[in-house]
Amino acid sequence: MGIRPYRSFGCRISDEFTYRGLRVCVLENELLRVSVLVDQGTDIFEFQYKPVGIDLLWQSPRGVQPSAPFIASREAAHGSFSDFYEGGWQECFPNGGRSCHYRGADLGLHGEVFGLPWECSVIEDSPSHVAARFCVRTPRTPFFLSKTLHLEAASPVLRIEEELVNECNEAMDCMWGHHPAFGAPFLSGSCIITTGAKTAVLHDADDPQSRFAAPLSAAYPRVPDRRGQPVDISKVPDRHATVSDMFYLTDLAEGWYAVTNTDLGLGFAMTFDPSVFRHIWYWIACNAPSGSPFYGRAYTVALEPFTSFPAVLADAIEAGRQLTLPPYGAVRTWLAAGVFEARVPPQHRTQLPC
Repeated sequence: MGIRPYRSFGCRISDEFTYRGLRVCVLENELLRVSVLVDQGTDIFEFQYKPVGIDLLWQSPRGVQPSAPFIASREAAHGSFSDFYEGGWQECFPNGGRSCHYRGADLGLHGEVFGLPWECSVIEDSPSHVAARFCVRTPRTPFFLSKTLHLEAASPVLRIEEELVNECNEAMDCMWGHHPAFGAPFLSGSCIITTGAKTAVLHDADDPQSRFAAPLSAAYPRVPDRRGQPVDISKVPDRHATVSDMFYLTDLAEGWYAVTNTDLGLGFAMTFDPSVFRHIWYWIACNAPSGSPFYGRAYTVALEPFTSFPAVLADAIEAGRQLTLPPYGAVRTWLAAGVFEARVPPQHRTQLPC
């Protein structure tokens, strides 16, 4: 196929960019610019709302770091994810949290696909609609994962269609999720999180900087802290707080959440298929956690649609919350992420742009 002609209006797409030696696919229209690291997990490392010039995603202290050439001083116990975590938005599969052993495969933090180069094909390129398809096979497990990103003219919404295939003749367990993390200037103590989830679960809390003692389950958003005092976890801690918490939001009436900065009048919304992504992981890291890899330098909140909890595949299997694909089985699903302008947090999915 020949080189696509340049276009300076409407929707645009290109998979010919590189950043720090990594292939990048960029989709944009009048409102959004979405940049995808094709060579590193299809991480979305930019989700910029053009009218105000703000990227809503967090950038870690190290930013984008190519995985090659890289020589670690010693192999990390939970895998190499943290060595290359630039912030942004990752796909996590087939494991979620820390490392585990599953049917002969050692699976590290956030699984296999985050560090892999994916295949990329531009499948639609017109002023009204652009789309790119990405696909990858996992090296230690027998899965094929593909997704298509869509952006339409004058729309503040990125739409994602996905398919997961088990390519072997054995039933396979997994957990699957999306890990968008938000940062300043969008993220601040003026942000409020609303969602279709009814319950907040704390499975464990081995971090001394956590405000809560596990195990606990409470109606979202008011959760009792270590002293039994209610804390409204829908309110993001301010820039000077030191907080390190990890919740699972569950009992979803509908698959959605929104983060609204009431001072900026700006919000991020995500909708998703609740028949597949049945829970939302809610990670709060404000000037925490201490020690490696952040040393207290993080100020971020992540809200992650996930199939399963708790975070480690082996634990999810023990709890009976894993996703299981039959031999040669497939799962199709969808997500959508968009930006909206409002100073009042949405309370229902019908109020969202996506």
